[in-house]
Amino acid sequence: MDSMQPSVKCIRLVHLAQLSMTFLQRSSAKGVPPVPFETEDNNIEGVADIVLLEPVTEDAFVANLKKRYKHRRIYTYLGNVLLSVNPYCDIPIYTPEYIDRYRSRNLYELPPHIFAIADDAYRSMRDRNLDQCIIISGESGSGKTEASKLVMRYVAAVSVKGHRIDKIKSMLLQSNPLLEAFGNAKTMKNDNSSRFGKYMDIEFDFKGEPLGGIITNYLLEKSRVAVQPPGERNFHIFYQVLGGADVSHLKSLRLSRNPEKYRLLNNHDSYIADTIDDKAAFLATKAAMEAVGFRPEEVQEVLTIVAGVLKIGNVEFQPVSNIDGSEGCLLIKEYELRDLCDMFQSPDSVLQTALTTRRVEAGSEVVAIEYSATEAHSARDALCKALYSRLFTWLISKLNENIRVENHGKRKCLGVLDIYGFEVFEHNGFEQFVINYCNEKLQQLFIELTLKEEQEDYVKEGITWTHIDYFNNEAICDLVDKSHVGILSILDEECLRPGEVSDESFLERLTQKLEQHKFLETRLGRRCQNDKSLAHDCFRIQHYAGAVTYSVAGFIEKNSDLLYRDLSQAMFACNLLLLKSLFPEGNPSRVCLKRPTTAGFKFKNSMNALMKNLHMKNPSYIRCVKPNESQTASKFDDNVVRRQVKYLGLMENLRVRRSGFCFRQLHLQFLNRYKMLSSKTWPNWSGPPRKGVEALMKELRIDLVEYAVGISKVFIRNPIMLFELEEKRRLHLGQLATLLQAVYRGWRCRHAYQKLRKSQIVIAKNWRRYEKLHATCMSL
Repeated sequence: MDSMQPSVKCIRLVHLAQLSMTFLQRSSAKGVPPVPFETEDNNIEGVADIVLLEPVTEDAFVANLKKRYKHRRIYTYLGNVLLSVNPYCDIPIYTPEYIDRYRSRNLYELPPHIFAIADDAYRSMRDRNLDQCIIISGESGSGKTEASKLVMRYVAAVSVKGHRIDKIKSMLLQSNPLLEAFGNAKTMKNDNSSRFGKYMDIEFDFKGEPLGGIITNYLLEKSRVAVQPPGERNFHIFYQVLGGADVSHLKSLRLSRNPEKYRLLNNHDSYIADTIDDKAAFLATKAAMEAVGFRPEEVQEVLTIVAGVLKIGNVEFQPVSNIDGSEGCLLIKEYELRDLCDMFQSPDSVLQTALTTRRVEAGSEVVAIEYSATEAHSARDALCKALYSRLFTWLISKLNENIRVENHGKRKCLGVLDIYGFEVFEHNGFEQFVINYCNEKLQQLFIELTLKEEQEDYVKEGITWTHIDYFNNEAICDLVDKSHVGILSILDEECLRPGEVSDESFLERLTQKLEQHKFLETRLGRRCQNDKSLAHDCFRIQHYAGAVTYSVAGFIEKNSDLLYRDLSQAMFACNLLLLKSLFPEGNPSRVCLKRPTTAGFKFKNSMNALMKNLHMKNPSYIRCVKPNESQTASKFDDNVVRRQVKYLGLMENLRVRRSGFCFRQLHLQFLNRYKMLSSKTWPNWSGPPRKGVEALMKELRIDLVEYAVGISKVFIRNPIMLFELEEKRRLHLGQLATLLQAVYRGWRCRHAYQKLRKSQIVIAKNWRRYEKLHATCMSL
C-alpha cells in the first residue's frame, strides 16, 4: 500500500498541471497574456511595486520606471498608489477580456493596472459600504483625462446591467465628450488638455447599480477665451462648430468656415491641429448633448452663444479725441455687432452703448463715462470671458439636473477627481498660483490619509506604531489661505480697498505682512534685497515640490473678476432666454449693492469643500506621469520624469511607506506562498494560519526585527528579506519540479514494468499450460 503513495500523489499533480495548462490555453485564446503579478521578472522589467525598491533614491526610482516603460509596463504600484506613465500610443490592455480578467481580483494578484484600482474601489464601495474616491493628478499631457475615462468605463462595465441602468451609464459616459468640447483645448504639451478641474460623484444603490451622479468644476481657464499662448488653441468647441456644422447651420449662426476670420482663434496659425478631427468631434458633442438630455432648442441656444463670443471678439475700437481733451473710442466693424444683436435678439444701441461707455452713480446723478479704446477692448474681452465661463457653468448645472439621483434612499458613492497637477512655467501668474495652492492642499490630504491608513493598519493588527518623520506642508497652506493673514486674504483686502490699487501695491502689502515667513520671499523684503534671481514685481513660494516664482502682473484684475453692470444689463436685456439666466444681476429691478466675491475667495471655499468631501471617503490615487515633452511614443526623458517625481511628492510618499513595514500580506496567503520553505508547513499546515506563519519564520531563522506577525497579517520591514524569500521559493520550486519529474518517471517506469510483468505472467501461465497439454498428448 505504501509503495503506491508516490503514484497517487503524482497522478494528482499531473492532473493539476493539466488543469493549469487548460486555463492558460483558454486565457491565451481570449487574447489575455497569462502573466500573474508574481511572475513579473523584477530584474528585467523592474520592480512592480516601487515600495520594494532598493536603494531608495530618486535615481533608482526613475530608472525603475524607465525599465518598466521600455517593456511596455506603463503601470507601477507605490503601495496602493498607481503610477501611470503615458505611452502616447495605443496599447491593447483595455479590452473586454482585460476587464473580465481584473474583475473581483485582489489588488496585487495581477500586474499593476488602472482596472485593478477601479475594481478595488468599486468592490470596497459595493461590498463594504465605504464611500470611495479615486484622485487622479499629474501635469498637462500626462494622461489624466484618459485615466478618468478608463475608470468610468470599467465601473460601467462591471456594474449591474438593465435598460434603465444602461441609460444612466450612457449619460455618465457621454458627459465626457461634452465637457471635453467646452473645457479642453490644444496646448503645447497636450492636444486635449483639460483647462478646468473636475470632480464627479457617481452614486449607487445597495446592489452596486449606478443611480446617477453630480459634477463639480474648478477654475475654468477663462483667460484662454480672450488670448492664448503662442502655438496653442482656444477651447475645442469653437473649432468644432466651424469645422463640423453644415453650411445652413453656419449661416444661421452668422459664421464662416475659416478660423482666420476670428480674432479669438487666429493665433499664429495655431488653429491648425493635424491630430484633431473637428468635424467628427462636433458630431460627437451634439450626440453627447442629446444623450444627456439637452433639448434641441437648448443645443441651438448654446451654439448661438458660442458663435456670439466669436462675434464679440471681432468687434474693434478706434481711439478718438473728445472735445474736453479726454480719449474716447469709435466702434468699427459695426456689421459684427449687428450680427450679434440679431443672434442675441437685442437692439443695436443697447449693446453698443454698453461696450463704449460706463455709467457711474455720483450721488443722485448718473454720469456716463466714455471708454478709451484700450478700456473698450478690455471690456469686450471681459464680456467674452464672462459669457463663456457662465455658459460652461450653466452646462454643468444642466448636466447635473439630468444625471442627478431622483430617489432619496440610502446611497453609496464613488468619486473621481481629475485635477490639474503642479505647474511651473517660465512665467507663472495668478492661474499657476491657485493651481499650485490646490496641489498643496491635495498633498496635505495625501500625506495625512497615507499616515492615517498606516497607523490604523498597525493599531488594528496590534503592531507597535512608530513615529514617521515627513515634510508637513501645513505652514505653506496657511501661508496661502489662512484667514486675515494669508496671501489670498491680503489679495482680497487690496481688491476691496478704496482708492488706487495695483499689482505693485498688493506686493508691497504682502511684503509688509509676511516678510518674516520662511516659505515666502520678495525682493522688497530684507532677506532678498540682493537676490537678482527674483524680479522686483515677483514673489517666490517654497512649495513642497520646490520654489516657484510668481509675477504679480494681473493678480488684482483676475482676482476681482469684475464685469461692469452696464454689460450685465445689456445681456439681460436680450430676448435670448438663456442669456437672461446667465446674467441675473443685470435685471434692473434687482438692486444689489454688495460687491461680488473674488475669484480667490470662491476657489478657496471650493477647495475647503472638496477637502471636506474627500476626508469622508476612502481615497485611491492615480499619479499620471508624462515620459517626454514631445508626446512621442517609446521616448523616456529622465529629466522630465525626475521633475514630475519631485512635483508629485512621490519620494516623500515612498519614504513614508518605507519608514514602517514595506510589505504586508494576510497570514493564509503568505503561508500558501512560502509553505514549501519549511518541513513543518509543507505540504499542508493543519493549524491556525498565524501559528503556521510563526513556525515558518522560526524555522527560516529570520530575526524578529525584520518582521512582525499581526492579528491577520504578517508585516515585512525590508524588501531585501522579501526578495530573499522569493529567491528561496524559486529554488524550492525548482527542487519540487525535479521531485515531480522523478516521481512521474518512477511511476511511468513502474507502470510499464507492472504491465510487462503482468504480460510475462500471462505468457508463462499459458506456456506452462501448453507444455502440460503437449506432454499429455505425447504420452497418449
